[in-house]
Amino acid sequence: MAWTEERVDILKKLWAEGLSASQIANRLGDVTRNAVIGKVHRLGLSGRATTSRMKTVRPRKKIARPKQQKPLRFGGLGGSSVREALQYAAAQRGAEQNFDLAEELDIPVEKRVTIATLKECSCRWPVGDPTHEDFYFCGIDKVPGLPYCEFHARKAYQPVQPRRRDRVRVAEKQTAVG
Repeated sequence: MAWTEERVDILKKLWAEGLSASQIANRLGDVTRNAVIGKVHRLGLSGRATTSRMKTVRPRKKIARPKQQKPLRFGGLGGSSVREALQYAAAQRGAEQNFDLAEELDIPVEKRVTIATLKECSCRWPVGDPTHEDFYFCGIDKVPGLPYCEFHARKAYQPVQPRRRDRVRVAEKQTAVG
């Protein structure tokens, strides 16, 4: 198919009216949508006078959803959300507990759970070697928004320690200044 001057004039007129490339190709006949797009590009035809689409935007209906309490998010090691979750758990208990993180928590046998008996509210801290029969999960009630109980959350989410090289630089600066 060759682009005659007559067909180019029709293309320009239809393009200015706001017809799509597919609609123009159908009206011209014996030409594809891509051929129309290519010719429009080569002719340098830009904006359109009007569009064939709707001028007004229909407002979307808002779906009423019941409000749910969002779980607390933790943004990595030592994140403030973890700290908030632990403070919340301590407040729910009524007093702040100091845990010795060097010691392991003594979990009663009735609280221990396997992967098959793990519940949504159970602490997911693994204890032991998964290849042995005595492997289990903590199973104590977890902190809302975290996968672990308060003890294991404190153990897992410790504040980020400065890197060794940064500590060495600080020590060097202190000796140079002092």
